[in-house]
Amino acid sequence: MSKVKAPASTKRSLCPISSTLDIIGDKWTLLILRDMLFMQKRQFGDFLKSPEKIATNILTNRLSKLTEIGLIEKHAYQNNPPRYEYHLTQAGRSLKPVLFEIMQWGIENVDSVYKPKAETLARVKSA
Repeated sequence: MSKVKAPASTKRSLCPISSTLDIIGDKWTLLILRDMLFMQKRQFGDFLKSPEKIATNILTNRLSKLTEIGLIEKHAYQNNPPRYEYHLTQAGRSLKPVLFEIMQWGIENVDSVYKPKAETLARVKSA
């Protein structure tokens, strides 16, 4: 598996946690990855329908960043007008257990969040 390309300008230290946060540590990046991993969202308009209401300029920026570093790939599915789908790379898919654990932590420790049923969690984990 090829390594993701961490932007040199954002690298703060050699710590693996710090370096990983430099790549995926903002809210919008994590929510896009969540949508791709657990909700199978692939198209620009699909991401805009998420309840968090990401702005189009932020979505464009994060999709470009995720493509540049190698967590997703951009594929044209229509030429006129140009339309694209985004697909996780192997490195992107490898984040699934990480995001699942973040979700699980939120369910167990954060007040006033959606508490899915056990069978829903099992389905999401195995998807």
